[in-house]
Order: sequence, then structure tokens, then C-alpha cells
Amino acid sequence: MTTSSHIKPVHIIGAGMAGSEAAWQCVRRGVPVILHEMRPSRMTEAHQSDGFAELVCSNSFRSDDKTGNAVGVLHEEMRKADSLIMGMGDMTKLPAGGALAVDREAFSDAVTTILQQHPHVTIEYGEVKGLPPKEWGNTIIATGPLTAPSLANAILEETGEDSLAFFDAIAPIVYKDSIDFSKAWMQSRYDKKGPGGDGADYINCPLDKEQYETFIEALITSDQTEFKDFEKDTPYFESCLPIEVMAARGAETLRWGPMKPVGLTNKHNPTVKAHAIVQLRQDNALGTLYNMVGFQTKMKYGAQAEIFKTIPGLENAVFARLGGIHRNTFINSPKLLNNQLQLKSRPDIRFAGQIMGVEGYVESAALGLITGRMAAAQAAGNLYPAPPLTTAMGSLVEHVTGGYMTGPKAKFQPMNVNFGLFPPMEEEITYPKVNGKRLRGKDKTRYRKSLLAKRALQDIKAWVTA
Repeated sequence: MTTSSHIKPVHIIGAGMAGSEAAWQCVRRGVPVILHEMRPSRMTEAHQSDGFAELVCSNSFRSDDKTGNAVGVLHEEMRKADSLIMGMGDMTKLPAGGALAVDREAFSDAVTTILQQHPHVTIEYGEVKGLPPKEWGNTIIATGPLTAPSLANAILEETGEDSLAFFDAIAPIVYKDSIDFSKAWMQSRYDKKGPGGDGADYINCPLDKEQYETFIEALITSDQTEFKDFEKDTPYFESCLPIEVMAARGAETLRWGPMKPVGLTNKHNPTVKAHAIVQLRQDNALGTLYNMVGFQTKMKYGAQAEIFKTIPGLENAVFARLGGIHRNTFINSPKLLNNQLQLKSRPDIRFAGQIMGVEGYVESAALGLITGRMAAAQAAGNLYPAPPLTTAMGSLVEHVTGGYMTGPKAKFQPMNVNFGLFPPMEEEITYPKVNGKRLRGKDKTRYRKSLLAKRALQDIKAWVTA
């Protein structure tokens, strides 16, 4: 699309998942962008490069099932909306069962190259200290959960609202050739074949009951990161709890969480069922790196190496990266933003991504996609509506603008996309019979979710072409 010379550029602060997607949506609509990125002159506690859309935690975009999983529906909606993040995710995908996992370096390199080389994207490196000046006009703040203190404090001063915060933890990454495959084996749970996979996409390390109980005790008593005084009351995000926090909640918590032993058979000892299993998922295209699924941690490095090497198959593990923990911040979006995702006190400023109170890579990118389209329309003198509430993207907008509230004591918290955010079907659901029997329990739930997914993908069609 040819960019009109009279359209004022949109300023976007932050070249992460949301900022990169917002920039792409703007230039695809003929609106020039000035993209501000503080790295590498100022790094964060979690980033390791100056690349755009760097994946600082897992390399997984989670389930790619568009027929019965809310995040899979979100993937498909974004694909229909010409998402840069999903396009590059599909291009750099790795075997991961039913999930969409990517080669993190190839993914970031692809996003960076496309935006750096686009004729209508101007990159300005350096920290934006304080709120953007009003003369910039149409601006998107997409600085993510690791917003620099100067900007975070400026937002606080402007809004008069306390920032909310939670801790987010990072899982370790292991070199595959250091794993003992006389004990470990390759298999996806229930042998499920995902995009590009063969049903044997994960490395599995089994523990018997004694090994598991010893492991749990070691986690609970491990040497862990000390928090600063101002951080001690900050809650964790429930979907990304450190493994030792889960262990402290009960001996069986991990065994029915990331270490659940179901759907897997130890090829070295197929007649004996493992008490618990640690899974590792491919992290790069070469297949040389694997991350420990669900093993985000706040343990100190020495404790991590010592305890994780007690896992059968990982006794000689070499870690490409140990786990870590960082403080994520987000604004009280339902109180601060309008339905165009603009700051009520400064309508020239929109927010996008994780700083708004959504959790997850694709959720952050989706809000960048929506905000980018809204900002592009504004630059051209138009108005772009939010997606229908019945869609995955629309449900996220509703969440961050107040739809989550159920009572006067409700407290805004970060949220992954889920079918609980979708409105129920308007018509009464007629459940089919299978082999003459009515659906029950989980089968009924799966059928209901399939209807919600189908409705979402139908309802998004008009919005993406508007």
C-alpha cells in the first residue's frame, strides 16, 4: 500500500511483540511509523538481545488448535488479520505436538528484518524518558511488563493510579546432547502430532515415587532469590508460577501440573508407570536446545544446577540458560483506558500489549494488532471499532476495558485468553449423540468450546477486512 505523504506518523514506544505488531498493522494501512526502542542502550532484567519481538521466556505460542482451544482460535483470528507475529511464527515453527513453538532467534530476526527494512518504518533507538510529548500526537505505548522506571513513574504521575505488578519466571534451557537418552525418551503426550511434528516431539525424563518426593523436598528447601522490600507483596501470575512455589502448595501439585505422568510410556521400561515426568520442548530449529516445560523458577543458579541434575536423564545436563525471575508491571486498564484503548486523560496515547494486563505472547501481539489498526484509522481521520465480543480478540479488549468485573470488590488481574471470556451461545445448545449415547462431562465441554470457536472465526471475518 502506498503511504500518503500528508498522514502524520504514529509513534510506537517499544519493539516487542505488541509494538512490532502495531507497527506492521499501521504500515500495511499506509500509515508511517516511528518505532522507538531503548535496547541496546538500555537493557531490561530479562532481555538478552536488541532484536525486536524477543521471546524472553518460553518459545511456545501454546496450543494451535483452532477448533477447541481459545489460544488456537486467537492464532487463527490473527492469521486472518495479516498478523506479522503469527506469520513469522508459522515461518519459524518447530515440532511441539499440538502447540506452536518457534525458533526464538530466527523468529526475532525475521520480525526485526522486516520492520527495519520497511520503507515506512523509522527506527529511533534510545529510551523515551517520561510520557511522550503531546506534539507527537497519535502514540502507542507498548513497552511491556518491563517498562523503564522513568516511563512507568510518568504514567503513575499522569494517572494517579497505582501500578499493579506480578512476578514472571523463566524456565531453564538444556543442550540436547547433554541429556542421557538411556533414561529419557522422545514422545508427545498421547503421541499427538502437531504442526511439523511426528508424535515424538518432547523429551521425557521419568521419576519414581522416591525420586519425586526427594525432588519436591529439595525444591521447597532450595536457596531462592531474595526480593527487595517493595517487591515482597507482589503476587505471582497464577499461570506462570515458579516451580518451587507450586511444590510448596502440596506434594501432589507438580505431579498433576507440569510433571503429570499421563499419556506417556517409557520405552525403556514400558510395563512400569512413572510416578512423575519432566518434559523438555525443542527451543531452536537445529534441535540442539530444549527448554524444561513449566519449570520457571526463582531459585538461585547454584541451586538450580544442583537440583535439576537429580532428575533422571539430566544428571550431566549442560544449561544454555538457567531460569530466572523478573518483576512485571501493568496498568489498571479498566479504569484508565476507553474502548479505543486510549488513556482517558491523554487521548493522544494508546496502550498495547502486556502492560495493559493481558498475559502471553500472542495475547500481547493481538492487542498490538488491534491498537495498531485503531491508531492507523485515527491517523487517516477514521474510527476503527474493537473486534466483536464473541471473538478471541474482542474478549481480550473487553477484559482490559472492564468486562472482567463481577462485583464492587473485583480486582483487575492479568489474563490469558480463555473461553471463560467469551459470551455464551445465545441459542440453547443441542448436544449430539455418539453411538446413541448423550455427551457427558468433558465431551459436552469440548463440544461447547467447538461451537464458541466456530462462532468466533465466523464473526471475525468482517472485522479483519474493515
